[in-house]
Amino acid sequence: MQGNKDKNLIVELTFSFALKIIAYTELLEKDRRYVLSKQLLRSGTGIGANVREAQNAESKRDFIHKLKIAAKEADETEYWLLLCDKSKNYPDCKALMIECSSIIKVLSKIISTSKKVI
Repeated sequence: MQGNKDKNLIVELTFSFALKIIAYTELLEKDRRYVLSKQLLRSGTGIGANVREAQNAESKRDFIHKLKIAAKEADETEYWLLLCDKSKNYPDCKALMIECSSIIKVLSKIISTSKKVI
């Protein structure tokens, strides 16, 4: 629905977050924590991929649907980060947890605002 991908807050937030997720999962892989690393990499980068896809939605309903998928990915990412946070001897991920929570709030706000316009 929005053609300008360069100046879009949620696009920028999720892209930056994905880069941080990549770096964090590389730390996990160095520690041989492959299962959590792969799950976190998929969901953490999937948020931004779905947000980008929403920017080219065919309708307002399609836009909302794609953002809901991004929100589900964000919820899943939050779960994997919580597991990492509560597991012994895992690298610190509190900053990622805070950023993920912020992304969830922004996505929720965009979805609820977009629903009012339909």
